[in-house]
Order: sequence, then structure tokens, then C-alpha cells
Amino acid sequence: MSDVSSNTMDALPAEFADLLSSEFRGQRRIVVPADRLIEVLKTLKEKLGYDLLADLTCVDYLTYRDAQHRFGLVYNLANTETNQRLIVRCFLDDPEPTVPSAVPLWAGANWLEREVWDLFGIRFAGHPDLRRVLLPEGFASHPLRKDYPLQGRGERHNLPVITRAEG
Repeated sequence: MSDVSSNTMDALPAEFADLLSSEFRGQRRIVVPADRLIEVLKTLKEKLGYDLLADLTCVDYLTYRDAQHRFGLVYNLANTETNQRLIVRCFLDDPEPTVPSAVPLWAGANWLEREVWDLFGIRFAGHPDLRRVLLPEGFASHPLRKDYPLQGRGERHNLPVITRAEG
């Protein structure tokens, strides 16, 4: 990867100079270690104006031949004044993939982190309400992990049936 010669990368404090950065088709990206994630996200928001967390998702690299890590979190940030976008990537591994929650920085991270927890099993330490958002509470797996069987494990057959109240 090559260094990015953008305003964002030039404006990062010197202590972030070691972050791996690249640009592809005009899309700027930086890779941040999990132990520095919140520090970097806070700087991007408070000092560089990335005031919008547009999206947060995860990629499971289990079946990728050359992957060095199991999971990759992808934070899509936007500066609403300059219309600049920045992708922040953070790689994690099993058995307990965990990063600090971004909810204190962006309230919108609440549902996004819950979705990533629900479907991939990534824990967000300090999240105010980390519980399932799409699947029932009794569901024990995380179905977007590559090692989850396509036909499921039968969990849906063991869940209680919830019926609509007569009204």
C-alpha cells in the first residue's frame, strides 16, 4: 500500500504516522489496531471534522487464502462540511473479537454495533445495550460468520413461538 497524500492524512497528528494508509479509486483508507481505535476515531471526529458515522460493518476473512486476520471492521466516516469520506479498518481475531464501542462518539453507532454483534459476534466493550437487534435473544450463533452452515444449526426450531395478541 502506498501513503495517501490527502488533506486528511496530512492533518493526522504525528503519533498516527505509523498507521497503514492507502487510496484506491479516490477512496481513502486507514488501518488502525484495535487498541488505538477509539483514540483515532475521536481525533478524526473532533479535530478533523468527521462528524458522521455513515456505516459500520464487518467482513469475515475465514476463507480468504492470504488473510492475516479473521475479521475486519469497516467504519465509513464522512465530514459533512467538506463532503470527504474516510474508511477506517480494524482487524480482529478469534476467540473473543472485541473493540471499544464508538457510541460515545456517535450515537448512531448503537444500532450498527448491535447489528455487527448479532450477525458476526464482534463484541463492543462499553456498549450501552449490546443485545440482538435482528435475531431472537435465544439465538446462540452469529449467522454471517463463514463457518456458520448455510442450512443453519436448527436454532430456529428450538425458539419459542411468539404469536400476535388478539386485538
